[in-house]
Amino acid sequence: MNIASLEDDPDQAELIRCLLAEAGHQCTTFGLGKSLLAVLRKSLPFDLMLIDWEIPDISGIEIVRWIRTHVGYEVPLMFVTSRTLEKDLVAGLQAGADDYLCKPVRPGEFVARIDALLRRRSVEASVEPAEVKLGPYTFDATTGLAYFDGRIVELAPKEFELALLFFRNPGRLFSRDVLSAAVWNREIPATSRTLDTHLSNIRQKLQLRPENGVRLASSYALGYRLEVVGELLPTPQATRNPLQ
Repeated sequence: MNIASLEDDPDQAELIRCLLAEAGHQCTTFGLGKSLLAVLRKSLPFDLMLIDWEIPDISGIEIVRWIRTHVGYEVPLMFVTSRTLEKDLVAGLQAGADDYLCKPVRPGEFVARIDALLRRRSVEASVEPAEVKLGPYTFDATTGLAYFDGRIVELAPKEFELALLFFRNPGRLFSRDVLSAAVWNREIPATSRTLDTHLSNIRQKLQLRPENGVRLASSYALGYRLEVVGELLPTPQATRNPLQ
C-alpha cells in the first residue's frame, strides 16, 4: 500500500518510513502541508495518510479538514502526534480523522493500527448492498425508500441519506463534521440547527427506540452512533456498485 506521512521531524519521518517498509508498505514523506496538498489537488495516489498536528506551514488539523472537504472520506486518516490531551483527540476525530496515535510511536501498535484502518477501507470499498435490513427496518438505496415493519416511512432526501449512513454502519461513531460532509458535502456551522433537525426527524419518523431494537445515541463532544439493542443483525440483500 502507498501511505503518505506528513511529518516535519526528520528522525520521526525516517522511523515511520522504516516501520512501514518493514510491514510491506511504500511511504511517501512530506515535511510541509503545502507539499501534500499540492499532490492531492492533482490526484489521490494514497491508500492511507498519516498526519502530524504541528507542521510549520499549515496545522495538521487544518490539513485533515481540507482533505475531508475537498477529497472526501475514501482514504483513512490517522493523526500521529505528540498532543496527548483528550480535547485534542476529540478535536482530531471531529475534524475527520479515523484514528489518533500519540507519540512516541510504539512499533507494534503503530503497525496494528495501520493494518486495522486498511482492513476497514477494504471492507468499505467492497460492493455495498442496495438493500439494507436491520430488524424491522429496510432501506432501498436504489429507490430511496425506507420501510418500518413493511410500511413506507416518508423521509426527505437528506433524512434518507443520513439514516442510511447510520444503518449501514451500526455501532460506528460519527462526529458532526463527518455527518455534515458525508450528507451535505460541506461543513455545517455549529450554530446551525440543520443537522439537529434532521437527526430529530429520523428519530421520530423511524421510531428509533429500544423497543424497536435500535436507538440513536449521542456522545457528548464526540458525535452520534446507531446502537443495536438486543440480537438484531443486519441482513443485506442485493448488491450494487458503491460509486453512487
